Amino acid sequence: MGNFLLYVATVLLWGTSWLAIKFQLGTVPPELSVLYRFAVSAAMMLAFCLVVRRRMRFSWREHAFMALQGLCLFSTNYVLIYLATQYLTSGLVSVAFSTITIMTIFLGAAFFGFPVQGRVAVGALLGLAGIALVFWPALADFDLSRDRPLGLVLALAGTLSAGLGMLTSARNQRAGLPVLQNNAYSMAYGLILLTAFCRIQGVPFVFDVSAAYVLSLLYLALFATVIAFWTYLTLVGRIGPDRASYASVLFPVVALTLSTLFEDFHWTLPAAAGVALVLAGNALVLTKRAQPKPVPHSGD
Repeated sequence: MGNFLLYVATVLLWGTSWLAIKFQLGTVPPELSVLYRFAVSAAMMLAFCLVVRRRMRFSWREHAFMALQGLCLFSTNYVLIYLATQYLTSGLVSVAFSTITIMTIFLGAAFFGFPVQGRVAVGALLGLAGIALVFWPALADFDLSRDRPLGLVLALAGTLSAGLGMLTSARNQRAGLPVLQNNAYSMAYGLILLTAFCRIQGVPFVFDVSAAYVLSLLYLALFATVIAFWTYLTLVGRIGPDRASYASVLFPVVALTLSTLFEDFHWTLPAAAGVALVLAGNALVLTKRAQPKPVPHSGD
């Protein structure tokens, strides 16, 4: 699959996941909903790897890095983001999470020596400015009282965890770990860590048998996790974590479109201007700079 199709699939799947997450909050504690999600996802991934006879034996060192990815990307990240939605509107959580583009650029430079490309940074800033305009009503109503500062801290901490997890995935791919097996094991390790966390915290293991909860859980587990992480992390390995993470700036626009169709969201001039900025930043990040043509040597 080409990079463009991988990118589009990632944006659409993660963009629609916000609406599905809405049906996960309520009866079941957020951390337990994340646990159920990755229990289904890990089972699907491991079963598929076994059926198609993929190599499943790796060194202890490789397992350690897969566990690190699971800790950052498939457990801590999601628990913090789910918890943040209890204190902030989805718009504010989306704005906070879209900072992952900037985080991965500078984390990659700090920990892995990835070069910081100026056009990528500028495009990311345009995208962030656009997201801020799209969700300006939510930002304007931001109140530092009550639990909202905690929600913002949780959202940013979850974003930082996701950025570290994506960089770990990039490291794993550069070390030769296949995306499919890497994700399968990482999700399994994330599931183990989530189970231990729920046990330590004394979270009651309850389940919601309603159709809305079960169907949204299956959608999140298969489409927004198994398929979306395969498409996204494949992009990370091909074009780098900084350019791939720009999908996290664009998917809130998909979520906003769904809100227009299903949640009676009303477009405003700032929202329209914000979408235009996001698309402009997207084009800047994804379009390669034209290489100068060599000047023919006329000879002496």
